[in-house]
Amino acid sequence: MTEKPIDAVAAAAAAAAAARPFARTSPRERGAALVAVAEALESAAPELIEIAMRETGLTETRLAGELRRTAWQLRLFADTIVDGGYLDVRIDAADPDYVIGPRPDLRRMLEPVGPVLNFAASNFPFAFSVAGGDSAAGLAAGCPVVVKAHSGHPELSRRTAEIVAAALEGAGMPEGTFQLISGQENGVALLKDERIRAGAFTGSTHVGRMLADIAASRPVPIPFYGELGSVNPVYATYADSALLEAFVTSVSGSAGQLCTKPGFLFVPEGSDLGAVTDAAGAVDEHRLLNPGIGRAFSQRRDDVLGADGVTVLSEGEVRTDDAGQTYATPTVVTVGVDTLMANREALLEESFGPLSVIVQYGDRGALPQLHVELFPGNLTSTLHARADELSDGSLAPLVDALAQTSGRVLFGGWPTGVSVTPAMQHGGPYPATTTDATSVGTAAITRFLRGVAYQGAPQELLPAPLRDDNPWNVPQQRSEAGRSHEWGSFAR
Repeated sequence: MTEKPIDAVAAAAAAAAAARPFARTSPRERGAALVAVAEALESAAPELIEIAMRETGLTETRLAGELRRTAWQLRLFADTIVDGGYLDVRIDAADPDYVIGPRPDLRRMLEPVGPVLNFAASNFPFAFSVAGGDSAAGLAAGCPVVVKAHSGHPELSRRTAEIVAAALEGAGMPEGTFQLISGQENGVALLKDERIRAGAFTGSTHVGRMLADIAASRPVPIPFYGELGSVNPVYATYADSALLEAFVTSVSGSAGQLCTKPGFLFVPEGSDLGAVTDAAGAVDEHRLLNPGIGRAFSQRRDDVLGADGVTVLSEGEVRTDDAGQTYATPTVVTVGVDTLMANREALLEESFGPLSVIVQYGDRGALPQLHVELFPGNLTSTLHARADELSDGSLAPLVDALAQTSGRVLFGGWPTGVSVTPAMQHGGPYPATTTDATSVGTAAITRFLRGVAYQGAPQELLPAPLRDDNPWNVPQQRSEAGRSHEWGSFAR
């Protein structure tokens, strides 16, 4: 990667040139390259964290943990692809006596879709930015990645991209495997370029939907995986001080600038909410990521505080310094269900910052329908209940409603803090995402793969994972001739 700025046309051309050579690298070669990137980022941690602190206002502790997470997810993807199971290799031997007619030799596997464009996020300058999960998943799948840098941390983006590109080159990956572009115009132009085969995005609903529409309206549409926004409702059958204090901690972490922040907490009517006021008052002010986010949060907070029927538990404070940076402490309000329903426009929109709404409900049995009506798509939904309430079946309808509308359903705990693990689902129905998939965990790699079947192909022309000698030594699911009559028992 050069320090000279790259435009969309040049980036697309380089990525397209790298696509087939990169796709043909073995899982072990690619896995070693991902580990090399992880090691390079860890070696540069002091430099990168210093830049990130200056550009984002996030704390050293938070950024150090995020960089560890970024390196870990690269290593996790390396382990996933070296195993080879992600290729989902299926081989059906030719069978002239197949029950529904002669079956040809069929061999299917997942192959890379081609160059991927990743729009980096602002709130996770490592884990969802240049070297973050979308980039890691694309590279693991064997797809060249072009990252559109976020304007909130340009210096960090450039330096991180230099480190990643150099590590990949040092590991023997093709030139053009990883590139960085900047500027909205370049990002849109590249999304429209026919050589880009998939897009990923983390950011606002407005921008994400605009980009998704561009991807869908191309002459040849492409998949676009946008994470847009979520209010992550939490339902509690009780409201003791420990629960309310933990709620404030989740709302105020990283100044509430997390896509999994609980925007709503439902508690029984008449709950003593004094612990919220005390806990919120003890939280120190925190700088928001950039002036644009600060202005949007200030306006959103004014809208909520000005809504009819709102009772303020913690008004919080918002101030802007001479450089235009905004600092805030938590704002928490409470309403009844009727007030929430009457003020949907003012209250239901996501508040990206340290603000949340506590809703006091009277009829627990009405919560499932209320949830489906108000929150059709979320990254997470959470339930806090006592052990006997969880075991007696009375909450099953609510849990079913949460599962229909959420990517992750939590029992206890809080949605902030997304573990990078094979079973994680970080996505959800629209409007949480444009396409219901996961951007965290090893399943994220499937977004950038497509199935290809080879029928009657000679061994010499098959991809390595589909050959009988299996030179990559990947798992192969085989169905031999003569076994077809063991299947379809339920249809007989």
